[in-house]
Amino acid sequence: MFDERYDVVIVGGGSAGSVLANRLSEDPDRSVLVLEAGRSDPWWDVLVHMPAALVFPSGNPLYDWRYTSELEPHLHGRRVAHARGKLLGGSSSINGMIFQRGNPLDYERWAQAPGMEHWDHAHCLPYFKRMETCLAGADEFRGGDGPLVLERGPATNPLFQAFFDAAVQAGYRRTDDVNGERQEGFGPFDRNVHRGRRLSASQAYLRPVADRPNLTVLTRAMAARVVFEGTRARGVDVIRGGRLRRVLADEVILAGGAINSPALLQLSGIGDADHLRRVGVRPVAHLPGVGQNLQDHLEVYLQHACTQPVSIAPGLDWWRRPLVGAQWLLFKRGLGASNHFEGGGFARSNPEVEQPNLMFHFLPIAVRYDGTAPTRGHGYQVHVGPMLSDVRGTLRIRSRDPRVAPELRFNYLSTPDDRRQWVEAIHVARDILGQPALAPFDGGELSPGPEVRTDEQILDWVARDAETALHPSCSARMGTDDLAVVDPDGLAVHGVEGLRVVDASVMPDITNANIYAPVMMIAEKAADRIRGLDPLPPEPVAFHRHRPVSEESSP
Repeated sequence: MFDERYDVVIVGGGSAGSVLANRLSEDPDRSVLVLEAGRSDPWWDVLVHMPAALVFPSGNPLYDWRYTSELEPHLHGRRVAHARGKLLGGSSSINGMIFQRGNPLDYERWAQAPGMEHWDHAHCLPYFKRMETCLAGADEFRGGDGPLVLERGPATNPLFQAFFDAAVQAGYRRTDDVNGERQEGFGPFDRNVHRGRRLSASQAYLRPVADRPNLTVLTRAMAARVVFEGTRARGVDVIRGGRLRRVLADEVILAGGAINSPALLQLSGIGDADHLRRVGVRPVAHLPGVGQNLQDHLEVYLQHACTQPVSIAPGLDWWRRPLVGAQWLLFKRGLGASNHFEGGGFARSNPEVEQPNLMFHFLPIAVRYDGTAPTRGHGYQVHVGPMLSDVRGTLRIRSRDPRVAPELRFNYLSTPDDRRQWVEAIHVARDILGQPALAPFDGGELSPGPEVRTDEQILDWVARDAETALHPSCSARMGTDDLAVVDPDGLAVHGVEGLRVVDASVMPDITNANIYAPVMMIAEKAADRIRGLDPLPPEPVAFHRHRPVSEESSP
């Protein structure tokens, strides 16, 4: 199977890679090979397919690359763990299953850069619609016959309704659909959960076409470097079963995500030439933007005790877990059938902000991702953090050995604007959680606790307690300037031939939400360009635009 030639080799069988494999192999005359460094996602793997089991794959080397940041100076010198999926489906096989496109203004902002005109909301919308089946109903914003079936969170627990009501009491609005005409507001979320199972990119896009004769998927096959002849990509060196072999290809597409793809570019000689020489890599193309512009979302949990026995905390009792598992295995129902991130919302941190810059995820339980709880009783919590931070980080390989993890510096909390937004975020969250609608349930703030009040105390708590929301992106961004890495038209890598990058790393700026949906849209859009198909026509529908208070009061 190795030393053969394929028309296309896709490095990464994750979110973007699954889309590309499906769409590119629709052409029966195009041979496609997918190289996935991790394992498969068999139907019997409960930790992948049971929605409520989402906390278990993270940190597990069987499922997770287990990256960590360097010591973050503004987080009291902490290292921040970064879980990334190491199996078919990539991070869509271990994430929280929340499906959010971001705000339409995110794409309007992308399109303002030279050469990026066709990345505005009107040009992206038809690809969002093509990939989804929105069970809440198709309309001018939502698709109705795509591979990704999206179930709206039921949010029937009384704590959800109390939270939504509290947001309204605090001056915010309900929204019918955060992925529709108005993102700003609070309500149930779309989820990649269908019939009680996680619907990963692999399950939606890759599994249904696995029997195509022109599509080959290899797992446990780690790409070591892209092979060049001059400046043209000719294939990939692959480590599999302890052996290094070479796969030849007419075109190579990197789809390993915002950490693996820029690292592989650098391992292959594409990046800042001086740095590459220092680690023993011969430069092929000097692209100093590779690994620059790294972005992410940081979040904290505000946790409250609950005075009424309505949270889902009893489901964590060890003696109940076999029953929860059995109910899911037999009927795909019960606590195991939900990701429990069934609702939340988006709000502006102050009236002058152009678009909502804070995201809230509500959970009817007080618990951390590792399963630890601040109380033995009932509780609830809201996850919150700024979505549009001006913080930028870097990614650099440490060695020419592909098995050595790259150096990740996110620089969290390093700018005055980011710190200001964080203080505002906590004030907004506390205002909502302190409204009368939640009073019948409120047993007091557990985290950070009432002793954390001043701006300085808030920032100190964030620095000690915040975790990544697991949205690394923008580290090999598209554009036409000197620091751009890929061409906005077809996501071809500047300065070389036969090589593209299609994943979260090509985003110019992070979107105002979870990034899974935008990654899938980018892959859908790129697939048409790679196949030489006409792009879907733009759909310039009107969407909500906030008018800041300063504009409303001006003559």
